[in-house]
Amino acid sequence: MELVIENLTKTFKDTTAVNNISCTLSTGVYGLLGVNGAGKTTLMRMLCTLLKPTAGRITWNGADIFTMDADYRKLLGYLPQDFGFYPNFSVEDYLMYIASIKGLRPATARQRVNTLLKQVGLDPVRSRKMRKLSGGMKRRAGIAQALLNHPRILILDEPTAGLDPNERIRFRNLISEISEDRLVLLSTHIVSDIEYIASEILLMKDGAFLHTGTQTEILADIPETVWSCVVPKEQAADLLRRYKVANIRSTPEGTAMRILSKTPPVMSSIREKATLEDIFLSYFGERTGETNDSDDIL
Repeated sequence: MELVIENLTKTFKDTTAVNNISCTLSTGVYGLLGVNGAGKTTLMRMLCTLLKPTAGRITWNGADIFTMDADYRKLLGYLPQDFGFYPNFSVEDYLMYIASIKGLRPATARQRVNTLLKQVGLDPVRSRKMRKLSGGMKRRAGIAQALLNHPRILILDEPTAGLDPNERIRFRNLISEISEDRLVLLSTHIVSDIEYIASEILLMKDGAFLHTGTQTEILADIPETVWSCVVPKEQAADLLRRYKVANIRSTPEGTAMRILSKTPPVMSSIREKATLEDIFLSYFGERTGETNDSDDIL
């Protein structure tokens, strides 16, 4: 089971949203990590055949997904950032409606909807109208509709956007539970969404992959070193301008800082073990004195 991306490029007029990327995905959870505007959504829309690439190709077990057409979409479950629903439908009616669109027979659809309502924790509110659901419940309904057809490929675009911490944890646990026998690609700019569940991480910036690999492999290749130090409060502002600072807090001894730098920022610096959050800051962060004037990429 392989989804292969080969030299994939997508341009919109003068903007290159995805720039000649290649990778091979199989069973497991893949975390597509990058800031807003990195090109993640454009990539996912191509993987869902909603956009055709300008160049390159995507294959599933050797067959071009655009040539496969409906046969490929039968394998696919997709949760976009904003998914549509009829606000006056109940949760159960909404899922039955989507099941009919996906071609499930009524008896099969009913059984599948009942199973998924329990799995995503929406069985107690199955009769509630969609418009009355909380944000977290709507996202759970979204993942349920994506799973109706037993997809081999599950694509989730910013699935935890706007959720509170408890809902985010619930969602991560659900993704981990359902990923055993399928390919799950989850895009996010929130490190904690993938820190504990992704088998492989794809770092994306300006339409290209900066790094791909397991969390261990990526942490081993961090471009900068992580340091901790405590400095007088009057020195902290200068360090904020000169370095990428992961954390800062006031203590009775002064200002405690976690800093990314190739060399020790101050003489008393102590080297620390890098985390995925440090990786994110190293690749995507800026010093306080820097600005980014580049246009967003779709």
